[in-house]
Amino acid sequence: MEIRESLLTPKLIDALYTEAMVLADEARSYFESGRFHEESDLDNRLAVSFSCESLKVTTRLMHCIAWLLNQKALHSGELSAGEAWNHDRVLGAGPDSDQSMIALFPAEAGQIIRASEELFQRLHRLSANMEREREAESAVQDMFRRLQSAF
Repeated sequence: MEIRESLLTPKLIDALYTEAMVLADEARSYFESGRFHEESDLDNRLAVSFSCESLKVTTRLMHCIAWLLNQKALHSGELSAGEAWNHDRVLGAGPDSDQSMIALFPAEAGQIIRASEELFQRLHRLSANMEREREAESAVQDMFRRLQSAF
């Protein structure tokens, strides 16, 4: 547990959670505003792509927020380490964006999409590092158990 706590402190969790919530609010505001349609020469393909990308952003951000809430619950004692690392609580898969279509979007739309991808990628790397540390910790604990039972 000490190793994971060093990777993800409550202060870092709060900062990442705030970043995710602010980005989710910015995305919601932009997607609902109609600015995309005002700033783009919309053909059907671009409009459908924008709808798909807005869903991908929302999905990515909801995965981030849910994972961060689980980490908050773990650090506050509301979840045990076993519960927090349950398969249902891992960081979900983030759908890839179509970079060729995003290049056709207005700058603000592209910025929001890239920011959601970057946040998701950071959390994914952090989660993977934490999982490797947890697996290494389990292997060491298993070795100690075997040594103790041998003597």
